[in-house]
Amino acid sequence: MRLVDYLHRNAELYPEKTAAICGGDKITWRELSARVIEKSSCFKKGQVIPFRSSQNIDFLVTYFAIHQAGAVAAPLERDIPENRFQEISGILSSSKVPEGTADILYTTGTTGKSKGVMISHRTIIADAENLIEGQGFSHDLLFIISGPLNHIGSLSKIFPVTMQGATLYILEGMKDLEKFFEALDYPARKVATFFVPATIRMLLMFSGERLSKYADKIDFIESGAAPLAHSDMLKLCEVLPKTRLYNTYASTETGIISTYNFNDGECIPGCLGRPMSNSRIIITEEGRISCTGNTLMSGYVNDPALTATILKDNTIYTTDIGELDQWGRLHLTGRESDVINVGGFKVSPAEVEDAAMSFPGIKDCICIGEPHPITGMALKLIVAVKDGFTLDKPGLARHLKGKLEMFKIPLLYKQEEEIKRTYNGKLDRKYYNSQKI
Repeated sequence: MRLVDYLHRNAELYPEKTAAICGGDKITWRELSARVIEKSSCFKKGQVIPFRSSQNIDFLVTYFAIHQAGAVAAPLERDIPENRFQEISGILSSSKVPEGTADILYTTGTTGKSKGVMISHRTIIADAENLIEGQGFSHDLLFIISGPLNHIGSLSKIFPVTMQGATLYILEGMKDLEKFFEALDYPARKVATFFVPATIRMLLMFSGERLSKYADKIDFIESGAAPLAHSDMLKLCEVLPKTRLYNTYASTETGIISTYNFNDGECIPGCLGRPMSNSRIIITEEGRISCTGNTLMSGYVNDPALTATILKDNTIYTTDIGELDQWGRLHLTGRESDVINVGGFKVSPAEVEDAAMSFPGIKDCICIGEPHPITGMALKLIVAVKDGFTLDKPGLARHLKGKLEMFKIPLLYKQEEEIKRTYNGKLDRKYYNSQKI
């Protein structure tokens, strides 16, 4: 079955149940099914359909209608420039995609050129099954989506919601926190959501006490797309002691691989849990994480050479560095391309950043490499502080010396108003590496 087949099944089993809510709009599974069938006549089998994503019910109708017609959905950024939209449209109009392809999702391009990742119908179902198994998506769940629906982080949550016949609540981002709390107040027995780490930090800083009032209603929260600081993990466990809180290992290329409920009494930093039933993790001799299973991409559109650099023998070889513990849980220790060589010692900047985030007054930070005449590279820590604080450089250095080996202690420190991040909360290392700070 394709995901759209589950949608129509829901229309038969739960016709009057609310499928999605957005602002003042609601749609039942029966109504959504009917609109999808009607709109599917606009598309032809085998076509690749680029369209601007939107945070509304019309997005769901268009997305499922494309699948219904046997076409391929290529949701793009809502604010993508017109010339870029036309460029991609031209490329996709002449593209040949494998049989069974459902979506083409464009990566953010933060570490290089943006790439079109081909996702199959089988992959979508496998991702959904992993999330249902690993996080407990259920029929009576209200799932709040606030992130852009053209990227795997939020789009993938449509999959298990549809398979379980649950309900989506779609928000226009998280800039208006009142809208988020309105969603939490919706009359549902239990709610869940997905946040990037930057959003979790914002909620904890400005609305932690208010969030705690929903401790009995929030079933689970998933975090992904970037590492979550251990200090934020601990604080979230304190605010929501009964809620399952997940760190997930996933990407557009690999699909949803593993997840870990860090509100388990241990709250292990860097832990991403065991691979779920449709996935398997192998650590290469170089320490790189590689993934196999049904959740993998089919390849990059129109680029078999690039595909071959990471997809070999049904295995994706990532640039992430990690290890499996004795219980089979994945621990992420860094990214191969991010590692900084300091006088022959290899340093993961994420480890330095996580240690710095536990220092009082630090709001955000990034660790980068700076050319040095003796060691080749020196570590530089750029920090943003909370209102009312000033950067105590000696105090921060002493704090880090109590947590890290000496070669991991930054030599240079700088304070800035904000740390640049991408839309999905990842530190924008590409920006900092291109600047002479």
